[in-house]
Amino acid sequence: MESWERFIEGLTPEKLRELLLARGYIPGEDLVTTLWLALKMGKPLLLEGEPGCGKTELAKVLAEALETELIRLQCYEGIEASQALYDWDYPKQLLAIRMLERTSDPQSIEREIYSEKYLLKGPLLRAVLHEGPRPPVLLIDEIDRADEEFEAFLLEFLAEFQVTIPELGTFKAKTRPIVIITSNRTREIGDGLRRRCLYHYVTYPPKDREIEIIVAKVNGIEKKLAEQVVTAAGKLRSMKNIMKKPGVSETVDWANALKLLGYKELNEEAVERTLACVIKSGEDLRTVSPDDLVSNG
Repeated sequence: MESWERFIEGLTPEKLRELLLARGYIPGEDLVTTLWLALKMGKPLLLEGEPGCGKTELAKVLAEALETELIRLQCYEGIEASQALYDWDYPKQLLAIRMLERTSDPQSIEREIYSEKYLLKGPLLRAVLHEGPRPPVLLIDEIDRADEEFEAFLLEFLAEFQVTIPELGTFKAKTRPIVIITSNRTREIGDGLRRRCLYHYVTYPPKDREIEIIVAKVNGIEKKLAEQVVTAAGKLRSMKNIMKKPGVSETVDWANALKLLGYKELNEEAVERTLACVIKSGEDLRTVSPDDLVSNG
């Protein structure tokens, strides 16, 4: 495998786009440029915007394209720093203590149970300890679900890319991970994190690109049906009374379901049978009528 330094030196926006396209990810030119700059500058990339529009998928595809490990930190309400960094395998330690207490002195037991083999490595420590020929892609997913205290801790980690374990010492990343941070805007992200990152707002793609995505993702689908699905999804997104507007992932699922059921065009019967693929709320299902989504043209 080509060394990371040589690879990144020869990487161009056009080559990066080709790598993504080869794996079924169809980005806009603005996203490719921002991602390329993040890679060249060694900066985290904050992807913010609508759910289901490919933010998480980009990190997965990027790791595949770079032939490196994807390490995912899934954020949630109440997440603590220890859950992202590391913890000790207490049951395993207790078992070791019982086995060693008859044959070893207390200091030897302490050194044994606080060795690395009893360490439960969290995503951030795994990213720091990564030993591959290329840096890992560290996906910090849905940072907006975590609280501001965790965000502040994360800001400190991103400044140093090191983890201190009192019993073992300080570990610092040999190569800075490639960091992708996503947010669905359920809360406002702090200015400190924003300043540290390059930024791209991810929204619904233009109609022609969304059709291209469906054709690429749904093997053998007719372009006419893909066009009808995208048009119908656009109508759903424009409805003010729809609570959960469908993302690209839902339109791909919808198109796939229609193809599996043998439909060649989107008619009222097809919509009625498959609407649950694209609408994920009972209130929205009761609001939308199949004839609202079928083109008369």
